[in-house]
Amino acid sequence: MKLYVEADARPEVLSGEIIAVLGYGSQGRAHALNLRDSGYEVVIGLRPGGATTAKAENDGFAVLPPAEAVKGAGLIAILTPDMVQAKLYADIEPNLKENATLLFAHGFNIHYNLVEPRKDLDVVLIAPKGPGDLVRRQYEAGRGVPCLVAVAQDATGNAHARALAYADGIGGTRGGVLDTTFGEETETDLFGEQTVLCGGLSELIVRGFGTLVEAGYQPEVAYFECMHEVKLIVDLLHEGGLAKMHEFVSETAKYGDLTQGARVVDDHTSERMKEVLKDIQDGTFAKNWVSEYEAGLPEYNRLMREDLESQIETVGKTLRGRMAWLQD
Repeated sequence: MKLYVEADARPEVLSGEIIAVLGYGSQGRAHALNLRDSGYEVVIGLRPGGATTAKAENDGFAVLPPAEAVKGAGLIAILTPDMVQAKLYADIEPNLKENATLLFAHGFNIHYNLVEPRKDLDVVLIAPKGPGDLVRRQYEAGRGVPCLVAVAQDATGNAHARALAYADGIGGTRGGVLDTTFGEETETDLFGEQTVLCGGLSELIVRGFGTLVEAGYQPEVAYFECMHEVKLIVDLLHEGGLAKMHEFVSETAKYGDLTQGARVVDDHTSERMKEVLKDIQDGTFAKNWVSEYEAGLPEYNRLMREDLESQIETVGKTLRGRMAWLQD
């Protein structure tokens, strides 16, 4: 494992260059503010009338249409949603100067060949392992969120150094920057989202809630046990792994964890995870997601409605309304 720190960065490779940040959502805003505070000249590229234009302007940035923002920029950070990046690249490509650096925070479009950059461009990845709000807050506190770095195309022979300088500019080298590839970052990120972080965890919560309610327990009590208290365990895991969780839960909880968890998440689950991973690796998931997006998201919207109209959401909304501290 190669972990880069502040001493490994060479900020001079981006010295005097304009950095165009396309997109001003969670990551875009954090990157832009951190880069500016690190001494770089930053311009923001947003579509005319975009929802975040006023926010970027209020933060003191020059805001231009993406195709204009990239003119003369030495590094262009594409931080828009995955499904608009192919069209965005087509719009900006004629205005990209020779040997510019194209930077992504997620490898999806490059790994699945949805964006095929010009051969004279450096194509790199800097993926912070945390949301934009955390990237900004840690930077302001003098710390940094760890990042992944990868190079897909090294036209100048300096792509890795330029990517690392960008990571340093957003505070990543304070937390450490780990070498990876576009393929590894994309496939592990999708797998984590689908099987553990979003898909797996939320499905486990919903099915646990449903099991208790079906058995006759009050929905409110089931909500507290299967949804509300998840944060307590996740925080322990986040801060200190399995060891800290075992340290702070009861002996009864530990015994139940060690003896019953594998009855629920078992070898069958592992086989299903391998199927999900295979669909990610061979491009099936990407193909399906692109098709769904291009069709106007009918299945996506149907499933989202089911999620948001479910009993656990109805019960949870009422209970959360009585917990004022959740809004702080």
